[in-house]
Amino acid sequence: MIRSMTAFSRKDTQGDWGTLTCEIRTVNHRYLEPSFRLPEAFRELENQFREELRGQLKRGKVDVSMRLQPADKASQGFEINDDMAKALNEAANHVNRILDNPAHISALDILRWPGVMSVPEQDYGPARDAASGLFKDTVRDLVTVREREGERLRPLFEDRLMTMTRRVTEVRGLMPELLAAQEQSLRDRFEKAGVEIEPERVAQEMVMLAQKSDVAEELERLDAHVSEVADTLKSEEAIGRRLDFLMQELNREANTLSSKSIDARVTRAAVDLKVLIEQMREQVQNLE
Repeated sequence: MIRSMTAFSRKDTQGDWGTLTCEIRTVNHRYLEPSFRLPEAFRELENQFREELRGQLKRGKVDVSMRLQPADKASQGFEINDDMAKALNEAANHVNRILDNPAHISALDILRWPGVMSVPEQDYGPARDAASGLFKDTVRDLVTVREREGERLRPLFEDRLMTMTRRVTEVRGLMPELLAAQEQSLRDRFEKAGVEIEPERVAQEMVMLAQKSDVAEELERLDAHVSEVADTLKSEEAIGRRLDFLMQELNREANTLSSKSIDARVTRAAVDLKVLIEQMREQVQNLE
């Protein structure tokens, strides 16, 4: 399964307690690295969310943000401790009767006294339950987005793999012609130098040249790696790390092919291969 590590998902849900919004944004990262910004009332859910992410995602930097907008009726109203307010007022009046210059005490002065006014404690249980369901929905949507973005890259990989196969086939077809040309060049040099051509000497020189320029193994390994990449693209597992390794192997064989080149056409083919591999590698860095 081709999954991109770059994706974004946003989901909302509402209830009597208000409106809850969950946003998840992911970018590429070598490992799975989640971070959370949750309302204080939902902090206890963070470990649960982490486990759910591990079950759905393998790699990526994951930023999770959840916001709660309380309903109007939930955000209004205060509780007043009438007994304490009355006691404070009586105490203030008592002190004023003793003082020569009494100071008037206002309602705000009494409200500021600790314990006189408080905000009713809210029951966040229903909101937390909704948060759990909302998070699961958002993660599922995120996975769908990652898969959709990843599948868009499939044609890019398939096109480049086919082009690489053609280049390898072209080089393989050139090798008999190139070796024959090298043998003729060797004979021409002997003749030009006025040296008698000895069949055994020519055979020895050709063996040495063939050993230096033999790219059969490199071409076979290139074919094998291309086939392995194609098979990996069909896997249902996370494939990013495996593809990254295969890109390194492909690049190594392309470099060896270039170093053994005895003809400009082989050199061009090796350069083309390295360009195609680099184009794929850039995309692989963003795959899960």
